[in-house]
Amino acid sequence: MDPKNLLKLEEHICFSLYACSRAIFRMYRPLLDELEITYPQYLVLLVLWDRRECSIKELSETLSLDSGTLTPMLKRMESANLIVRKRSGSDERVVNIQITESGMALEEKAVCIPEAMLASSGMTAEEVMQLNHAIKKLMSHVERIQP
Repeated sequence: MDPKNLLKLEEHICFSLYACSRAIFRMYRPLLDELEITYPQYLVLLVLWDRRECSIKELSETLSLDSGTLTPMLKRMESANLIVRKRSGSDERVVNIQITESGMALEEKAVCIPEAMLASSGMTAEEVMQLNHAIKKLMSHVERIQP
């Protein structure tokens, strides 16, 4: 490959991922608006639909979000009766998040989101899974070399 081509915008994977991510967010927005949640709240719910309960620390690590970002969002989710926050009985420093019945009720309505993503992708489910695997592999390598 010509080294000059390496400096072309369309050759940069970071731009391709960025532009694709923005397009996916635009597709998700009306679906999430119907559920009256934001994309980061959707991510929290995905974790809780699977686990039912976890600590803020676990949630932070799973979503790669710091507690300064999570805390105000979790407060809004608690006000909306999607989750409850409780201090651990064994260690008061630990705050656990539990999904409520209202939060669980959104799971059935949210099934349309990955279905819409697949339908709009122009790819088969297997191709989307392979792409997701490749992106995760790239991310694991890039994260290892960061200072």
